[in-house]
Amino acid sequence: MKIAKGKSSTRKDKTEVSKPVEERKVGKRKAAVKADKSRLKLTKKAKLDKKDPNKPKRPPSAFFVFLEEFRKTYKQEHPNVKAVSAVGKAGGAKWKSLSATEKSPYEAKAAQMKSDYEKLMITYNKKQESTNDNDDEDEESKSALNDEDDEESGEDEDEDEDEDD
Repeated sequence: MKIAKGKSSTRKDKTEVSKPVEERKVGKRKAAVKADKSRLKLTKKAKLDKKDPNKPKRPPSAFFVFLEEFRKTYKQEHPNVKAVSAVGKAGGAKWKSLSATEKSPYEAKAAQMKSDYEKLMITYNKKQESTNDNDDEDEESKSALNDEDDEESGEDEDEDEDEDD
């Protein structure tokens, strides 16, 4: 004999599903896994929000250097094609068909851009270190001033107590 599920058991399941992931019972594997994934998403968003706008952008690869030129010629030859995906697919096919000697000018440009980027990153990192050092020094000097103020106020209290005696 089969035991039929009653309405009460299905209602519990529905209410369980409608609850947020954090409030669901931990006994269910899927709920626990989903909760972990949602935490990861929040931390990724927090990291993305802290981007420095002054940080230099990474240089394009040789393919993207090639694609810049290819887009211009492709749009002249095919003015009716508006889809970005079509241009990308055609560019990818053309890049694959190029020989190593035909790719070399784009690779040289990409290498030059990369070396420029590395120089910019070195100067950027030096600036970051110097600003961090200044911030640390400021915090240390503030805490030292606060400590001195506390010591002075403590000495004044002792003198006041001596006067009362």
